[in-house]
Amino acid sequence: MEEKQRVEDVRRTVGEELARKGLELGAIRLSVQEPFLWASGYRMPIYNDNRTFLQDPQARQLIASGFSQILEILSCDPDWIAGTATAGIPHAATLADLMRLPLCYVRSTSKGHGLGQTIEGLGRKERFQQEVVILVEDLISTGGSSLRAVGALQSAGAQVPYCLAVFSYDLTKAAEGFRSLENSCIPVPLLKYGALIALAREEGYISGEEAESLSQWREDPFGWGEARGFPRKE
Repeated sequence: MEEKQRVEDVRRTVGEELARKGLELGAIRLSVQEPFLWASGYRMPIYNDNRTFLQDPQARQLIASGFSQILEILSCDPDWIAGTATAGIPHAATLADLMRLPLCYVRSTSKGHGLGQTIEGLGRKERFQQEVVILVEDLISTGGSSLRAVGALQSAGAQVPYCLAVFSYDLTKAAEGFRSLENSCIPVPLLKYGALIALAREEGYISGEEAESLSQWREDPFGWGEARGFPRKE
């Protein structure tokens, strides 16, 4: 319980500061009246682009520091840091530099030429020897890309106890996906959706009515737009 509480303490400090920076920089945008069109064709009231954090050295260091604090709390001493291509790579690199650890990254698909690798950075090593690898992801939505990256690392002989993420929508589908893994990997985001909405309301970015609608989105993200007159775009 103490360990869980200490992780929550990091989220309350680092996560909330990150939320403020994200809203200020436009990395996190909320719009109930004019929802954003996602690549899936669904209209959603939130758009998250953590790449925007890259322009701010303090934000990059904040993310790496938060990740490092969480790993210390979890008593996790990794051998490698891995980033998901492409958005997870810079945050993984900053963390690896802070912890002075080797870095690799995981492609979404195997390279179509050369050695046809999915994991880049191993060099002649080619496979892990049951080393502990921490995966760094920028965003966990339904969890599909994160789970594929975890699977690739595990198939290459790595132990992947945690997937650190800058932000998570905290959707049920993602939680179920991680629970279904044969070899356990626990997702640990710095900032969760509920905390973001609460802070955005507190800071005046959204109204109470908008906060309620945004909370309802999390319960049914793929039906939210349709119910409000925003059908999916095929």
